[in-house]
Amino acid sequence: MKPSNKATLTGLVAVMLWSAIVGLIRSVSDRLGATGGAAMIYTVASGFLLLSVGPVRLRDFPRRYLVWGSLLFVTYELCLSLSIGYAHTARQAIEVGMVNYLWPTFTIVAAILFNRQPTNLLIVPGFALSIVGICRVLGGAQGFDPAGMLANVRDNPLSYGLAFAGALIWAAYCTVTARIANGRNGVTLFFILVAISLWIKYLLGGGGYMDFTFDAVVYLLLAAAAMGFGYGAWNVGILHGNVTILAGASYFIPVLSAALSAWLLHTPLSRAFWQGAAMVCGGAILCWFATRAPRRAAQATDRA
Repeated sequence: MKPSNKATLTGLVAVMLWSAIVGLIRSVSDRLGATGGAAMIYTVASGFLLLSVGPVRLRDFPRRYLVWGSLLFVTYELCLSLSIGYAHTARQAIEVGMVNYLWPTFTIVAAILFNRQPTNLLIVPGFALSIVGICRVLGGAQGFDPAGMLANVRDNPLSYGLAFAGALIWAAYCTVTARIANGRNGVTLFFILVAISLWIKYLLGGGGYMDFTFDAVVYLLLAAAAMGFGYGAWNVGILHGNVTILAGASYFIPVLSAALSAWLLHTPLSRAFWQGAAMVCGGAILCWFATRAPRRAAQATDRA
């Protein structure tokens, strides 16, 4: 197999690992608590990253990237892990995860607004389709039901609010770091900072009992591996593989995540949920096409 194909395959493994994160975080939170479980996940994942990616040399990173990158990354990961951990039920955790997966659409919109990414009118139906898809997911078995959606959100505004804020923050992270990172990747440092932040929150909140059963340890190792090795595998794919294939595959993460989460958490999902998840994916793909078409047209003009 060619090295580029191996790298692409490695990147696709990252997509599968990330798709399992919601179900695995929830499984750990059920056994070790929302904050304690998340702190353990990021601690073990930091160890995996140190082994796979290597230690961090701060002098190699631009100062602005260290400041803004760490702030946005740590805030996003806190929103992600705690929104899932604070969910009242397994189904609600899956819904919260789906809200978080608005980030691909938000990232493209942010790139258009702040990085002057060329686009066309496909961005409008793409963005609208993603939002309507989330509304359908949150509407329950009835599908697009504004009253049901509002009642669902009111049941746990903290989890849904954290998930939505996380989607916006990750879009900001992708937009900002693309301009100031200079090709550097501080994910190992950022994971360590996330772990430290969660342990501080855990201790300030009075700690809490964590029952390290065999199941808890297995889910902890799986979640940490999905987190840590997922980022490592994605970097290999992006640097040495087919970026177009990987970008297209990443937009299917919401559906893959829902499927794996439903299996891991033994939670059946309604037809309306799957339709909404597909709409979120479709909206992100339309937004992606909206930015690809002008680029191809510009390249054709340049060749002419």
